[in-house]
Amino acid sequence: MDLWFTEKQTENMALSLRLKTALHREQTKYQDLLLVDTYQFGRMLVLDGCIMTTEVDEFVYHEMMAHVPLFTHPNPRRVLVVGGGDGGVIREVLKHPTVEEAILAEIDERVIAVCKEYLPSISHALDDPRCKIMIGDGIEFVRQHKNAFDVIIVDSTDPIGPAVGLYAKAFYRSVYEALTEDGLFVAQTESPFVNPQFIRDVQRRVGEVFPITTLYWAAVPTYPTGFWSITLGSKKHDPRTVDVRTRFEQLNLETKYYDPEYHRMAFHLPRFARNLTWDAQKAAMEKGIELPVGLPGMGPEKTAGALDGTADKEEKA
Repeated sequence: MDLWFTEKQTENMALSLRLKTALHREQTKYQDLLLVDTYQFGRMLVLDGCIMTTEVDEFVYHEMMAHVPLFTHPNPRRVLVVGGGDGGVIREVLKHPTVEEAILAEIDERVIAVCKEYLPSISHALDDPRCKIMIGDGIEFVRQHKNAFDVIIVDSTDPIGPAVGLYAKAFYRSVYEALTEDGLFVAQTESPFVNPQFIRDVQRRVGEVFPITTLYWAAVPTYPTGFWSITLGSKKHDPRTVDVRTRFEQLNLETKYYDPEYHRMAFHLPRFARNLTWDAQKAAMEKGIELPVGLPGMGPEKTAGALDGTADKEEKA
């Protein structure tokens, strides 16, 4: 029997992968959870029909979400990961010997349990004694902490449903307050090929809170278009100018994607994506011009209507 999994990534685009077998499926309290084994990308975690991670390409996303902020900060000791129940970001965070504690705030405990059973190469660091797991609402957890973390990594699902609050300006203010005086945070922010307005909005919201706001990218084959963006907000340290080479060589980290050259290169965006950054938006406003959003002929955004001004309305409530 020829089995295929298809993720409808937008109204007009889909990704299909041939399956060896379906390993696990359940409806948790929060989402549909599926674990399958594919011929092309190995085992794959799917939440509510969206590919979250695969054994073959997971290293790209997890390394770039973790090492860019942790090498930007000179001495990261306490790190918070919001979401990321598969454990991949935690695994990369704990490669840094300065990290004394890494807290995982995951709302769905079943994601953790299933990934521990079926994705041990990704999840094994969840058993590290430096890792503390908090099952519950990550937004509320962040709100309850002040001056507590050197780095916060928001490894969330797509900005629909319960995850919408993770992209609100109120949440970014809570993140700012939860960080130490020279702390920084990152969040995945989708693809500029299918979500340009969303990225632009997030960049603006973060930029209105953090003095340093920038955007970088990574090539993740199983995510929509393979061109994935990550937003970084920092109180003090600029990831574009910091020297990461010395520490990287001293630590001799085992990575497959991240290195000092790619750290620098990841912030060099093509012009159409660079127009979405907060720096570009500010420069355009000063000149009284309007930058283009999206590309000619592009279909509707994957997250079109997901925010619908919700984040801004929260600020006024």
